[in-house]
Parts: sequence; C-alpha cells; structure tokens
Amino acid sequence: MRACFRILIPLMTISSIPALGQVSTPMQNSIDQIVRSVLDATGVPSASIAIVRDAKPAYFQAYGDAKVSPKAPATPEMRYKIASNSKQILSTAILLLAEEHKLSLDDTVSKYLPNLTRAREITIRMLLSHTSGYQDYYPLDYVAPFMTRDVTATQILDTWAKKPLDFEPGTRYQYSNTNYVAAGLIVEKVGGKPLIEFLRSRILDKLGMKSAIDVTRETWNASDPDGHTRFAAGPPRSVAPEGNGWMWAAGELAMTASDLAKWDISLMNGSILKPAALKSLTTDVQLKSGVGTGYGLGIGVSLLANGHRRWRHSGGASGFVSMNTTYPDDQMSITVLTNGEGTAAATIARKLEEVLLAPAADPDAVDCLERAKKLFAGLQAGHPDASLMSDDLKSYFTLRTLADFAESLGPLGVPTVFSQSSRQDRGGMVERAFSVKTSSRSFNLSTYVMPDGKFAQFLVLPVVVDR
Repeated sequence: MRACFRILIPLMTISSIPALGQVSTPMQNSIDQIVRSVLDATGVPSASIAIVRDAKPAYFQAYGDAKVSPKAPATPEMRYKIASNSKQILSTAILLLAEEHKLSLDDTVSKYLPNLTRAREITIRMLLSHTSGYQDYYPLDYVAPFMTRDVTATQILDTWAKKPLDFEPGTRYQYSNTNYVAAGLIVEKVGGKPLIEFLRSRILDKLGMKSAIDVTRETWNASDPDGHTRFAAGPPRSVAPEGNGWMWAAGELAMTASDLAKWDISLMNGSILKPAALKSLTTDVQLKSGVGTGYGLGIGVSLLANGHRRWRHSGGASGFVSMNTTYPDDQMSITVLTNGEGTAAATIARKLEEVLLAPAADPDAVDCLERAKKLFAGLQAGHPDASLMSDDLKSYFTLRTLADFAESLGPLGVPTVFSQSSRQDRGGMVERAFSVKTSSRSFNLSTYVMPDGKFAQFLVLPVVVDR
C-alpha cells in the first residue's frame, strides 16, 4: 500500500454503538485515543472497529468521516470493503465442499480448469496457499488504466493463469490474487451456484452476517463510505473503484466491522468448519522443501511471544484497507476497516493489540522490588537477611560467595537505578529480572521468587557496556 504522510484533521467525529460490557471505560478511552491519533497522523478519513473478547462482541465504534465532500460521519452500521479478508471465507467454502467429499484439497486444478498452465501439477491447496506459481493479476496499489474496464473471471485467468509459472509449484510462497479467481470458479462448478449465493447460504446467513455484499455484483450505494487515496502529502481525495469483476473471488466482500467480527467468533468456536477442516484453514502450509510459509489457506498464521496463535489478514481495494486479526487462544479479535489507503488500518490494529494483550497487572511487583533492594544491600554489606531467602539460596551463599559479593559490590555504593525489567512464571515460581545501576557499574539481577515470597535465586550478572 502507498505510504501516507501526516495531515491534521481539525475535527474527528465519533459515532458508536454503545459499549457491550467487555471493555472498561479506561480501556475504551485508550482505544479511542489510538484510533483518533492514527487517523490524524495518516489523513485516512475514517475507521470502523470491532473488538471481540471472551469470544463475545465487546466494543464497536466508528470514527471520522465516511465522506469528505460533503462531510458525512462514519457509523458502525456502514459497510466497508474488506477486500482480501474475503479469501479466508472463500477458503472455508472450499473446505465445506471437501467435508462433503465433493472435492479434495489435493485435487489438481486440471480436474476443474484443465486449460490453465500446468494444471495437472497444481492442487487446490496450492491455490489457497499462494504456492501455485500463477502470476498475480493485481499486485499494484492503485488502479491502472486497464483495471477501470469491466472484466470476467475467465478473462483474468486467460491472461494471467495461462502464462508460464513464476516458479515451480509448491517451491515458493508468492501472494497472487489469480489463485483465488481460479478457486472461486471451482466453488461455482462444484457447488452448482454463483459464489456469493454459496457463501450466503453456507456461511454468511448462518452467522448472521446480514450486511455482507459482493461488490462486483451488488450496488455500492449512497449510504456506504467513499473510498479515498492521497497523492504524496496532499489531502484525502475520493477515488474511483476498480472496474466490475476485478475484485471477484479474490476480494469481493464488503460488510460492517461487527459482521466481520461474527466471522472471527465462528473461527474461535468452530461453528462452521469441523475441527479437521479448521485446522487445515489455520495451519502453516509448508513448501516442498519443508520450509513454512507463515500462511494457511487464505489467512496468515503466526505465534505471539506468549505462544498463543494469531490468525490475520489484510485487505486492500481502491480507496479501502482492512486488517482483521483473531487470537483463538485468547478468545479475542480485532477488526479495523478504513476508507483510505496506506498504513492506518495496520497501525491501529498493532496498537490495539499492544493495549488489549498487555500483561496483567502485577500486584506483587512493588513489594518484591523492595525486598530485592533490601537483599542486595545486605549482600553489599556482607550480612544478608536470611528471612528473605529459601533454604536452597541460603546454601548457595557460602562464606566465599558472600565475601565475593561484599568485596565486589560494597564499594559501588547505593544503586542509582534499581527496577524490574521482566516477569514470567516458571517452575512454580515467578522469574523476575531487575536492572541495577551504580555510578560506575551496571548489572542484571536474575531472581526466582517462591510462592511464600522468598528468593530461591539471586544472581548478579555484570553488564558489558560498549564504549
């Protein structure tokens, strides 16, 4: 997506559905401030967000202007184009057909679209995981002149999927919208109905996603937001959409943020796909070399620092960008839909993740810090308080050890900095690390704290400072 530069928006309109009880007022204020500041910095006219917590709708909010000339405020009831976030829903349609044994992910494309390049060597799984080698028909972040003209799925495939492959099937990951045009035609051939009808009957209606439309076949009306772009550091400008057909199957859906959140909840609950199919959708696809791609079937997959799974995808259409992220182990999702191009949606999503997944409050931190300071001072003086130590730690501090601590640390004086730098649970204890600085030396202090508050480990490690 094109980079955006700072522009000041004099007035930021906010429209919201009342909070749903899962997000505290202080948290709401933090969320609102994040979205306002990012829109203000990027010049994107509006954002609509949905947050799910405990697998339940928690907070819906819309910010800014759906239209800039004349101004019209954004509301949570408005549809935004979700573009490539449609891909995980199309992949689910394929998996539903696979559950019914009407096709297999390992079927070759030749069974359904025999005239495509090397169709006998490329599987449906390769289409959905972007490992086929078919060249992308829409890699640009703007609408080129040829894309203003209407097109059909067959015309797209005739032009881009009958070229020589960009690489040998299954040997590389390379994002290509062409894959999903082919997959969309396969759904229609096997499912026996137009793609949007299949999606509605098997997925969208079952989840109550009533706002969803196929923008290539249904009218984008005056109550929907305008798409916007910026040229260099200029103001937001309304931008025309792609010609009809260019978004089909690769990014055809538009909906409210709250309806996309219903999709996220369905992934958490497994309410559409059976467990095996859901695992296929959200498992990192491996190349023939055994290297992971970081992508499942229409959705990016990764692990957070806490070991929990994260499923996410972005979407870009002319004038619109979306970012949708599901955290199944945390029973949480973040949906951000914007009517402007650039990095706003991704930045908002990242900042909301930082706030919503922030570590829980540590009620023992202050008390433990004071006890660490007290034990450190005692070691400097050569007579630490034994009541602060476990039996194991007492045995660690032999007379020789105590002498080394006192002789090396005592002359340094009272630390100028003594602060906790990290905390995590381990081995039935709490592992706490501290940063300790004196006027002339810096140390890392590694500790383990027992449930009764006594230290089971207290290692002082010199920090090497580059000069």
